[in-house]
Amino acid sequence: MACCGCCNSAPPITPPIDMNNQTDFIKGPEMIRVSKFYKEAKNGKFLSYFHEDTKTLYEGFRRGAKESNNGPCIGWREGPGKPYIWANYNETLLRAKNFGSGLVAHGLSPGTQTFVGIYAQNCPEWVITEQAVYCHSMVLVPLYDTLGPDSCSFIINQADISIVVCEDDKKANLLLDKSPKSLRKLVVVKEVRPATYQRAKNRGVDIVKFTDVELLGAQKDYPQTPPKAQDLCTVCYTSGTTGNPKGVMLTHENVMAALCSVMAQLGPHKPNKTDVLLSFLPLAHMLERCCENAVYMVGGAVGFFGGDIKNLADDMRALRPTVFPAVPRLLNRLFDRAQQEISGSCLKRTLFNMAMSAKESELKRGIVRKNSLWDKLVFRKIQEGMGGRLRLMVVGSAPLAGNVLTFARCALGCLIVEGYGQTECTAPVTLTVQGDHVPEHVGPPVPCNHIKLVDVPEMEYYATQGQGEICVKGSNVFKGYYKDPEKTRETIDSEGWHHTGDVGQWLPNGTLKIIDRRKHIFKLSQGEYIVPEKIENIYIRSQYVEQVFVYGESLKSCIVAIVVPDVDVVKCWALENKIPGTLSVLCNNPEVKQLILQDMVAWGKEAGLSSFEQIKDIYLHPDPFSVQNGLLTPTFKSKRPQIKSYFKPQLEDMYKILM
Repeated sequence: MACCGCCNSAPPITPPIDMNNQTDFIKGPEMIRVSKFYKEAKNGKFLSYFHEDTKTLYEGFRRGAKESNNGPCIGWREGPGKPYIWANYNETLLRAKNFGSGLVAHGLSPGTQTFVGIYAQNCPEWVITEQAVYCHSMVLVPLYDTLGPDSCSFIINQADISIVVCEDDKKANLLLDKSPKSLRKLVVVKEVRPATYQRAKNRGVDIVKFTDVELLGAQKDYPQTPPKAQDLCTVCYTSGTTGNPKGVMLTHENVMAALCSVMAQLGPHKPNKTDVLLSFLPLAHMLERCCENAVYMVGGAVGFFGGDIKNLADDMRALRPTVFPAVPRLLNRLFDRAQQEISGSCLKRTLFNMAMSAKESELKRGIVRKNSLWDKLVFRKIQEGMGGRLRLMVVGSAPLAGNVLTFARCALGCLIVEGYGQTECTAPVTLTVQGDHVPEHVGPPVPCNHIKLVDVPEMEYYATQGQGEICVKGSNVFKGYYKDPEKTRETIDSEGWHHTGDVGQWLPNGTLKIIDRRKHIFKLSQGEYIVPEKIENIYIRSQYVEQVFVYGESLKSCIVAIVVPDVDVVKCWALENKIPGTLSVLCNNPEVKQLILQDMVAWGKEAGLSSFEQIKDIYLHPDPFSVQNGLLTPTFKSKRPQIKSYFKPQLEDMYKILM
């Protein structure tokens, strides 16, 4: 096929910095790396804002209203097949003003000592509530389903929240199940059943309608008390570890620094007033919140997905977004669907491979487009499924496989940047640079923070060798965990460095690669945290299990385990069931494996493990982990990196079967 479609070739992306040298250093023994997108970074300074009059999210939204000339702001649909309905900036700001005044009328005091909860999927009322809270310098505390009712109750009590904005009847009842002491009012967005009103009343909780709070606020018209940059804007609770969730305290400066830094790095590709963003990732998490507030600040528009992931493609086609924050799981599904599509046809597979080869060749030359011959022949369906207008995608929250990222860049024909971050850093810490087509890293530091690596001797990672725990310092780093000074001291050292717990490696071109986790906690591909020791302590209760090692990968959606069976119990069971053989033989017996797997899962259910915390496969090993074979420490703790390395073939085989 002679024509490659290059006659309509887009101009190549000009790399804004040297792709072979993407970071600067601050002189000194700590080998601190900084962004090349902020001139003052080498002098130890951090980017915090763009404009003197725009240092808070309150001011950012109002700047957007002016930039857009009161253009469309927030959009929603009444259902699948229906068009998007839009509210402009002034209407949105008026509703926020009225709702904020209404909250004051319902007894809330203006100021950062007042926390307001919100428990809802992404919707216009979420954004109106956020801006309403800022009108009176209050603090927003998002709640979300995966926290669970116990954690939601803990949060409401710890933060002394008296009012929660609640989406619907189901969520209202979930909060009423535990009925936290401090909770006095639920402000409901949608209608709730009469029985729910009565149930709330029995627990001393009033239910009021969102629109009624707005009407009351319009009547009272309390004066606004806007926040300062240093004021708290949100407390985001993370459920990443054992015990109660931790409240990450973030200021307006933190969030403005994060979104301005990403925009500074994106340069001409940053969001602008003509952009439309699809709001799909949970607003309870900082990645989506930062992306949306960046779009509001420049006067762009945000359309909310309908609430059902099954109809996401329909939402995309109706909205036709230009900007889309995404997570690896979404791109993994795109990739899997494409592979499935070509698996049954030799012709389709050949065309797909040719298209990928041609588009990848263009990527290497900095050409990102969706109008080549290969786009028309092979990738048009994928592009139209995403609305057909995507120009920028920001990917974060979990690692993304290199082959999937390259596929997405080729198939979607838009700029895709991948970031690494944490809630404690308001989302971004690093971000890949436009024009860098090489996957398997997360880019250089963003302009609001510096990064250094510190030794992790117990895991044999050393900063002098370019490996170590990632430590972050900057204007995006949180102020501490709410009412938890001890955990704050464990995380932020005396010099202000936040110790992330992630282990990184500097690549020769100055970009960062995430290679391990210091504390044995990891994320699965869908973004759920796994604490393997917690799960192991449950499974070890099984009479058949002597030792267990739970394992997962951030590119996989489930966990597996290496199990050393209890030799006496297993042999006794085998004898009763007339199954001959040594323990080595029994470890290869499917019946024995099924027996142990089922018993472990039963113990997991009894202990209340979530489905993603339950193992999906096991490998039985006859020889115990020991100090002598290098799999246990002298204090008999599992040497996790060594066990992982020792059983690498078996772990890979289990995932091959599961996939």
